[in-house]
Amino acid sequence: MTDPEPRPRNHRITAAPPALEPVPTTPDAPVPEVPPTRLRRRWGRLWWTLGAVALAGALAASWFALPIRAVTVTGNTRLSEAQVRKLAGLTSGFAWPYYGTWRAQGLRRSPWISSAVVTRRFPDTVEVRVTERVPFARLQQPGGRVVVLAEDGMVLPGAREVDALPLLTGWGPGRVGDALFVARALRGYNVQSVEYTPSGITARTASGSVWSGDLRTLLKYAGALVQFPNKQIHIYPWGVSVQE
Repeated sequence: MTDPEPRPRNHRITAAPPALEPVPTTPDAPVPEVPPTRLRRRWGRLWWTLGAVALAGALAASWFALPIRAVTVTGNTRLSEAQVRKLAGLTSGFAWPYYGTWRAQGLRRSPWISSAVVTRRFPDTVEVRVTERVPFARLQQPGGRVVVLAEDGMVLPGAREVDALPLLTGWGPGRVGDALFVARALRGYNVQSVEYTPSGITARTASGSVWSGDLRTLLKYAGALVQFPNKQIHIYPWGVSVQE
């Protein structure tokens, strides 16, 4: 018998590697779509931003393009035109589109101005028409100081005292409103002074005086000042008393 063919040394028999299975391929994943609502929101925010920027630019441009160039003031007698302009907030260079009543609050606060009308006229004009209060009477305050009042009782600061104005005086509970009422009601009799006390009111003229504890009765029989000149007249609910 012959020996089998000897195998070479260090010869290793290895099994062939298993064949790799192909990796299955998958189609590309689809890109998620943005919901239409979210797109509208994004575009809405963009348009709002652009609109705000455009509006800001337009406002800034109008400030310089439409300043107030002409101001007319009428109705003022005791206040100067410059004073009225200042009270109305009409400063130089202020933009016409933004001027409004909020700038003219000084006209309401001024004791000298009874009413005011402010009118804007395109493109650069503002008209101010005022009605001023007029000194009507003098009031002697409890401390002795004399101030000038308008017919509605408003104190007029800086007004010059005029002796021809009726002088209102009194003591006790304040009855300045009643004293003003009598001075207005009897102005046709050239009232020189009105004095109030807790018991009544006395009105004095150049030719006499009249007293009453009731305003309506005083007005009803005030003609006694003409009927009984240079007399002291006391008017009561039951009749009229005349004294020398």
